[in-house]
Amino acid sequence: MDELGNILIAGGASGLGAATVRAVRRAGGTPLVIDIAEPDHDGGEVAYRRADLADTAAVENAVAELAGVAGQPLRGVFTPAGVDSCGRLDHVPAKDWERVLHVNLLGTAAVIRAALPYLDSAGARIVTCASTLGIKAVSDATAYCASKFGVVGFTRALAAELAGEVGVTLLIPGGMTTPFFDGRAEQYKPPPDAKLNDPDQVAEAVLFALRQPIGSEIREMVVCSSEEASWP
Repeated sequence: MDELGNILIAGGASGLGAATVRAVRRAGGTPLVIDIAEPDHDGGEVAYRRADLADTAAVENAVAELAGVAGQPLRGVFTPAGVDSCGRLDHVPAKDWERVLHVNLLGTAAVIRAALPYLDSAGARIVTCASTLGIKAVSDATAYCASKFGVVGFTRALAAELAGEVGVTLLIPGGMTTPFFDGRAEQYKPPPDAKLNDPDQVAEAVLFALRQPIGSEIREMVVCSSEEASWP
């Protein structure tokens, strides 16, 4: 894909999403952001619509509005938005536990479902975002693991469903130096000596998947620190 074009990014206000906004800009593309928080405008204005990914109707409206602002078909969709609620199953409030599933899994599906009618018929691509905890289970993370294992299965089924029509790539990132771990109890934060990836480097892998030529598919990619503790 030579022209990067319009790239819809769900969760583009922080972390890997914000890093991908920067990467898309550097590559000459146009990022379109959905997030519950407003993006930092450092580096220029970005087309943005507020939506809680747990609210399917709000997601549908935000996607439609951003597609209208773009004025041209979407060339790519990336869904890195995610939340977590750490703790044993019987210690995490049910609403908090369920919100992780609503945002991470159902929100991913909602964004992609809403975006399908606006995708460019000539080489559009979707990149979903799971986690190394979508292929390896750990204690005190039942909600997060369930959501990310779900993203893995959803993406594999979506790739089969859209084969020959839209490219679909599953990104499985390891831990990154993002605000994702902020606000957690110390026991659920990476230790001071943890080896974490730079989200700007992971964003380059996202661009690599988005820019594959028609007919060439990167189905799945694990991107993590060479000393990542949660993989394999």
